[in-house]
Parts: sequence; structure tokens; C-alpha cells
Amino acid sequence: MRASCRLVAEALALAESLIRPGLNTEVLDREVASFLKARGARAAFKNYMGFPAHICVSVNEEVVHGLPGRRVLHEGDIVGVDIGVEMAGYYGDGCRTFPVGQISPEKQRLLAATREALYAGIAQARVGNRLSDISHAIQTTVENQGFSVVRALVGHGIGRSLHEPPQVPNFGAPHRGVRLRAGMVLAIEPMVNMGSHEVVTLSDGWTVVTKDRLPSAHFEHTVAITDGEPVILTEDFTVER
Repeated sequence: MRASCRLVAEALALAESLIRPGLNTEVLDREVASFLKARGARAAFKNYMGFPAHICVSVNEEVVHGLPGRRVLHEGDIVGVDIGVEMAGYYGDGCRTFPVGQISPEKQRLLAATREALYAGIAQARVGNRLSDISHAIQTTVENQGFSVVRALVGHGIGRSLHEPPQVPNFGAPHRGVRLRAGMVLAIEPMVNMGSHEVVTLSDGWTVVTKDRLPSAHFEHTVAITDGEPVILTEDFTVER
């Protein structure tokens, strides 16, 4: 899994290097797909349950599962890039939300809160804790800053399949659910809305947006639980092109 997860991180770094005002989101999809193919890996989202693209690109009010296409990025947008990789039978999954040029202070605060919530959740990914300790840490971090966590979508286990049990909600009371043990690998992924937690799916059947159309942010790491500190397998790397 380390190889597939490292490629996730490198592909996200590639996406970050390309994002700018005026960029067509289809370019991100094409460049990431080419990058992964050249390294002997496969974009895991392509054709997964019929998903038509290689990566998810979600802009502003789009929460997750945004379809790359003709949409052009503008100064002040925020864009979530979610990338799954399969290599030698193992999966990695990660997401970052990037600013496009200069963004508003409120959007900066949203991105910072979502990233902080991700790491608060990861800090609870320890042997002996229960699953909802992760969920509770994420929810508390987000709501203390005046934002809301999406409840209709969750994180997940990952390994030989892209999505495995258990589900990892981003909300809930602490000390509930399965007890965490060494060897578990989880995709922890807070999805945070500036307004209400409610979401709806567009008529394309994929793109999930905020019901109030206010911005949303999404950060995700694939994390291994060990006898010591949690290991972030998709930790940031500099891309080698």
C-alpha cells in the first residue's frame, strides 16, 4: 500500500502544480491519468461503479465526486482534487482542497479548519481507541470554528479494495464503534461545509453539492494504525516529473 499511497501524494502534488485561474478541469484529469499510467499504476476511480473520470474535481459548492470537464477555474475558487490509485492489487486514497489564486478570508478559514479536523481525527487513530473517537474529534474541531460536517458521506477502510469496512463518519459521540487495532488502514476524510451540513446530488448522478450552495472543503489521508503513532501513508511528497 505504501507504493500506491505515495503515488496518490505525488499525483496531488502534480495537480497542485497545475491549478491556476483559466485551467480547464479536464486537463487535471488527463494529466493525472497520464502520470499514473507512466508509473505502472491505475486511477482507481475510473469506471468504479460507473464513474466516468479518472479523478474527482469538486469546485466551490461541490462537496465530492465532481466530474472533470469544461468548467474553467477562476481566481478565488477553491477546488477539491480526490485521487484513488491501485497498484499491484493495493489501493491508496487521498484528497486536498486547493485555493485558485487569491481566495477570501472565509474560504481560507474553511480550508484551514478542514485540514485541522483531518489531523485531529488522525491523532485519535490509535490502538485501544474506538472508531467514533476519530469521528468526534473531527466534528468538534469543525463545529468549534462555526462550520458543519457533512453527515451523508463517510470515510472508509481501504486495502485490497478501494472501499472496505468500517465506515468512518465525521460526526458522533466518542467511545463508540469498533475498537481500533494495529494493522487497520482507514481513509479519514472530513468534508466540511461553510453553511448547513445538508447536501444534494446533481442530475449527473455523481456531483454532490451543498444544499445551500455555500462552499465546501475536503481533505483526506490514508492512515495505518500501528502499535505506535498513526502512519500517514499519503503524506505530502514532491512530485518527480
